[in-house]
Amino acid sequence: MKRALFLYSSREGQTKKILNYIKEGLCDFDCELVDLHSIDSIDMDQYDRVLIGASIRYGHLNKKLYQFIQNNIEQLSDNPKVAFFCVNLTARKEDQGKDTPEGSAYIQKFLQKSPWKPELIGVFAGALYYPRYGFFDKMMIKLIMTLTGGETDTSKEVEYTNWKKVSVFAQKFKEL
Repeated sequence: MKRALFLYSSREGQTKKILNYIKEGLCDFDCELVDLHSIDSIDMDQYDRVLIGASIRYGHLNKKLYQFIQNNIEQLSDNPKVAFFCVNLTARKEDQGKDTPEGSAYIQKFLQKSPWKPELIGVFAGALYYPRYGFFDKMMIKLIMTLTGGETDTSKEVEYTNWKKVSVFAQKFKEL
């Protein structure tokens, strides 16, 4: 059986949820999920595919992602079997192209900062979990959502992830 490694950097769990969804569609792969924050390096040659998913928080990817890339740049560079996706709330604006690598300011910033340039990149909308946030996060996210025309009712949980789009990405990943 083929092996796939799924590495994730997630604050609220939506990135991991997306990876679990992709895992369900990869029936002919034995998939291993690993929290990117728990490792520094890994032997990617053990895997037929590697997928790295990371979420945006207050406009930034976690610095641990960049450290991991730096520590593993030789394995990542020019490796066609490794893909990346980013989860953020701005990607909910599909009509504005914010859910594409070209239209995502976060992906463009990532590509400028990172020495790794993955061939396959996905951008997915995340989820709002207002009731689960502490006071500060709840108020900051509400302010951001007010400014960007999003949900501001702090009693709600809203999932913006386009699962059909995730399925299309999963198929491309499988075919790498």
